[in-house]
Amino acid sequence: MFELYQLAQLVAFADCGTLAAAAEQLHLSQPALSRSMQRLEADMQVSLFDRQKNRIKLNANGQLAVEHACKLLWQAQDMVSAVQSFDRQQRTILVGSCAPAPLWEILPALYHLYPDMTVSSEMRADDVLLHGLREGTYQLIVLPRAVQEDGLTCQRYEEEHLYFSLPPAHPLSGSSGLHLRDLNGETMLLSSNIGFWRQLVDEKMADTHFLVQEEAFAFNELVKSSALPSFTTDLALQREERPQGRIQIPILDPEANVTYYIVYQNKNRRLLAPLLQRLIKAAEQT
Repeated sequence: MFELYQLAQLVAFADCGTLAAAAEQLHLSQPALSRSMQRLEADMQVSLFDRQKNRIKLNANGQLAVEHACKLLWQAQDMVSAVQSFDRQQRTILVGSCAPAPLWEILPALYHLYPDMTVSSEMRADDVLLHGLREGTYQLIVLPRAVQEDGLTCQRYEEEHLYFSLPPAHPLSGSSGLHLRDLNGETMLLSSNIGFWRQLVDEKMADTHFLVQEEAFAFNELVKSSALPSFTTDLALQREERPQGRIQIPILDPEANVTYYIVYQNKNRRLLAPLLQRLIKAAEQT
C-alpha cells in the first residue's frame, strides 16, 4: 500500500509541473522522486504518467489520483489536528473572560486545584466566548450577562462597578456620582486590557480622547502622577492599593454596573466542581 508521503509527492509534481521542480521543492533528488512515483504506480497497479523522451506528465489516471490525494492529505491533517486538540483539552483548562477582574480569583484557584494541568486564559467578546465554549475550546467562560442554553450551566458569580478616578482639582471631584456623559470630551488615561468595558466607554464617550497604555504597571504609575481622569472599579480598588491624591466617584449609568456569570458545559461539571465550590465559599465570606 502506498504511503501518505507519496501522495504529497504526487501533488507536488502536479503543482510544479516537472520532476525537477517538484524534487527541488521536496528537497529530494530527481532520481529518488522518480523511483517513488514508480512505486506509487506499482502500488496502485495503474499508470499515472505519460512518459516521453525527457518529459513526463500526468495522464487521466494521474489527474484523478491527484484529486483524491489532495482530499486524503487534508483529511490526514484534519485527523492529526483533531487528535492533538483533544489531547490538549484533556490536559488544559482554558478560561475565556469578557473582562480582567473575574480572572483575578479564578486563575489562582485553578493553579492551586489543578497543579497537573495547564491553565491559561484570554479575553474575548461575548459571542466569541460562547462559540468557543460550544466548540469545546473553553472549559469555562465568564460573561457580563446570563445565558440560557441547552447543555450549558450558567451560575451567577460576582458584581463589578465602574468608577471615575479623578484628581482633587478636577471640577467634578466633589460629585457623589457621575454619568459617563459628564466627562465626555475630556482627555483621559485608559488601560488597554479592560475587555468589554472598552466598548462601553467608546460608545458612551465618543468625543473623549483616550491616552491608551498597554502595560499595567506603567498605567498605574501614570495615574499616580497625572492630573488626568481615569477609570477604576470596586474590584480593582479591593485588589490594589488606592492611589493617593485620587478621588473615586461611582458611575451611575446602568451599564457601568455589571453582574458576571460563569458558564460551562454540563459535561464539565465534575471537572470544575472543586473550583465552583471554592468560588461559592469565597463569595459567602465576602
